[in-house]
Amino acid sequence: MLLAFVGMYLLVTIAIGLFAAKKVHSSADYVVAGRSLPIYVTIATVFATWFGSETVLGTSSTFLDEGIGGIITDPFGASLCLILVGVLFAGPLYRMKLLTIGDFYRRKYGRTVEVFVALAIMVSYLGWVSAQISALGLVFSVLTNGEISPETGMIVGGGIVLIYTLFGGMWSVALTDFMQMIMIVIGLIIIGFYVGGEAGGAGVVLNHAIDEGKFNNFFPEMNFAAVLAYIAAWVTMGFGSIPQQDVFQRVMSAKDEKTAVRGTVTGGALYFVFAFIPIFLAYSAVVIDPELVSKWQAEDSQMILPYLILEHTPLIVQVMFFGALLSAIMSTASGTLLAPSAMFSENIMRGALPHLSDKQFLLMLRGTVVVFAGFVLFYAMNTELSIFAMVENAYKVTLAGAFVPLFAGVYWKRANTSGATLSIVFGVMTWLFLEFSAPEGTVPPQLAGLAMAIVGMVIGGIFGKQHPEHA
Repeated sequence: MLLAFVGMYLLVTIAIGLFAAKKVHSSADYVVAGRSLPIYVTIATVFATWFGSETVLGTSSTFLDEGIGGIITDPFGASLCLILVGVLFAGPLYRMKLLTIGDFYRRKYGRTVEVFVALAIMVSYLGWVSAQISALGLVFSVLTNGEISPETGMIVGGGIVLIYTLFGGMWSVALTDFMQMIMIVIGLIIIGFYVGGEAGGAGVVLNHAIDEGKFNNFFPEMNFAAVLAYIAAWVTMGFGSIPQQDVFQRVMSAKDEKTAVRGTVTGGALYFVFAFIPIFLAYSAVVIDPELVSKWQAEDSQMILPYLILEHTPLIVQVMFFGALLSAIMSTASGTLLAPSAMFSENIMRGALPHLSDKQFLLMLRGTVVVFAGFVLFYAMNTELSIFAMVENAYKVTLAGAFVPLFAGVYWKRANTSGATLSIVFGVMTWLFLEFSAPEGTVPPQLAGLAMAIVGMVIGGIFGKQHPEHA
């Protein structure tokens, strides 16, 4: 019965995604939904795209293992990112009427910087999308009690997301996100009340977590290495995920500048609030069934929440939970599958093939979505990283190589091509060197990369020449 309900839900999602494809008549429709989304859909796309597998499974299991200090990156850093995008970047970027975030780097710094940043951003998506595909495989395996292997589940889940993303692009993403946000919000609220009741009330769960010291490590120990690690946890996702195409697409898809700003900030605030419900649900398992928690913490703590729902709730709650979980995963997967594909087509291939018609460009966009989906599936099947680690690692490259040129390009008049080039080279090379030579060193590699990126931008900005078009 549970499988039947889940199957019906997936069919409805595909149907909505394919219906949205009727609105796609140009590349702008495919990439930014014709810049026509109202505020309630903009909020939904921001919220649903970020509320993914790492929020439901990764963050909740990390809290069980490490306490609140282990989840600074997400949801704290993730929410910070969305709010900063709305406050600092949504307005200036929306007024530029760009198709991708890579277009900003081309206009400000030239073709070479555009290509390098586009490549860095595309690489960062590999881990994030793979985390969603891995989670889909896990969910299908749990739902069928192992009859479907995680690998087969990845293929099935990835295929479903690919179908509606391929045909409808951002329109499919937007409309399915809107439906999925409703499912996530309503489902998690009801499940939270039920599971909390089974645990004896929210106060019992909270007091248990306090007694176990789960909230004692929000602030770091007062030593140099711990403080730097704490800062890195905040900025890796808080800053590193700002120069990302999926966030930018939601800004540019809004019907006007005010909608872009308010929709992004509101979506970020809602994300922060609802991200704590899966954490509460997972920790309730410690009170309801300590043996289940001990068993899965020894094997894979990401399985605690799904098995808590399967073993301790009635069918209707199970349907709502797995519906909300699939909504969270698929909404993130579709948006993050489209984003790097759009960047590759617009910022890599369009420059090499400048005479393509819009119809040919649209065909190339769809072809790129299929190819990138193949890379993601291969990576997801061959990595041993957890869902949380895959997402956290995704933003290190953009923190070191893309954030500083974006911020300086918007807010520093002396930002120029020389500064952007030095910033990328200094930042990425420093990060890579430390990532391979001293990944657990006193200075986190991505934080050192960010510092050197700032140095490179300042040197180039002071001593380099302004581009004639930007003087």
